[in-house]
Amino acid sequence: MRDRRATRAGPHPSPRNLAGVTQQGSGPPRASRSWSDRLFGAAAQAPAPRPPRVRTEAPRSVRWAAIVVGVEAAALAVGGLVVLYLTLTSAADSVASALAQVVLELGGAIALGACAVGLARVAAWARGPVVALQLLLAALAYTAFQAGQPVVGIPVLVLVAAELYLLATPEARLAFFDR
Repeated sequence: MRDRRATRAGPHPSPRNLAGVTQQGSGPPRASRSWSDRLFGAAAQAPAPRPPRVRTEAPRSVRWAAIVVGVEAAALAVGGLVVLYLTLTSAADSVASALAQVVLELGGAIALGACAVGLARVAAWARGPVVALQLLLAALAYTAFQAGQPVVGIPVLVLVAAELYLLATPEARLAFFDR
């Protein structure tokens, strides 16, 4: 009786285990790895270089929106510095709350400044925080009107309306839609 394996695999049957294999492979011999490479793994190869990023110029309405946000950031920073000056030179009812207000105002100014730079670069992340902050500023302006301070409420509402209009123009929406 004839062995079936011999007919399928040719005249010489293939071994069922690797005991007869004496060579590692036909490729070039591998250099021995150091103990740190074996333990932690070798360093990764350098990635392929990134393609150059094409910077599109911001549309006029987006540039103006960035300027308006920059003005808001500057006004908030000036307000924070005024509160800090008043806290340090006079007797505040609560120094801790006054300093917390200064930190929040300066932090908000930094965030608005970063958003202004993002708008100028037409960065996709910058539009959402700016719109959210404009809605919060509109609520604060409304509160100023209810408190009998239209001198504060009117300029804030003008800035909010200008910013929301500039970000809602078709060219601004298309600039952020492409991102």
